Amino acid sequence: MSKTPAAAPRRRLGAGERERQIIEAAIAFFAEVGLDGNTRELARRIGITQPLLYRYFPSKEQLLERIYEELYIRRWKPEWEALMADRSLPVMERFRRFEKDYQRTILTHDWLRIFVSSGLQGYAFPTRYLARVKEWIFTPVLTELRREMKLPAPDDLPLSPGEYELLFALHGALVYAGIRRYVYAMAVPDDLEAGMDATLDAFLPGMPAVLRRLVAEAEAVQRAALAGAAPRPRIIAR
Repeated sequence: MSKTPAAAPRRRLGAGERERQIIEAAIAFFAEVGLDGNTRELARRIGITQPLLYRYFPSKEQLLERIYEELYIRRWKPEWEALMADRSLPVMERFRRFEKDYQRTILTHDWLRIFVSSGLQGYAFPTRYLARVKEWIFTPVLTELRREMKLPAPDDLPLSPGEYELLFALHGALVYAGIRRYVYAMAVPDDLEAGMDATLDAFLPGMPAVLRRLVAEAEAVQRAALAGAAPRPRIIAR
């Protein structure tokens, strides 16, 4: 009678491999259940004990911070910032190229589901990340737009909330296709690239006129503030 072959012993993972296993499993787990998911269940799914998980990440907060670094910061491309400074291209072409490459980078199941659920559950991932987008992309775009359109520089007239909202609105419209696919489980066109081009073509030509109006409104507010702050002439009693 033949003997059943013995199962091969499980290979012991090195520290680096184990850490990578935990991070990848944690990203998949929290993308499924949200950041309120507990580490006991995460450890069970990985097939390790919770104390072993805590040897690598002593707190859930440290694990989440590593996920933020892995999923968001490491996918940020320094060339996006270089593109914003490239004056050999019109600024609207720079912004178009940025948005298309950015959307290709972030429109994934794990990126979007963790991003949306973390905001709903009160975690700071979205606010931290969007502050980076605003400072490193939107501020240069608006500054360059004003320069090209011969409008006041931000040093003379600070960028207004309305100007930033223009870019957030377009940015959000492009992300929404991924949200519909990965968060709402809705059907979306296979060719998202064509959808991005259509959205950009519809939005970008109208931006200069709206920007001029917003800057004119900001200038009026600035003039009113300066007039209100001007000292009143002294009335000398006779």
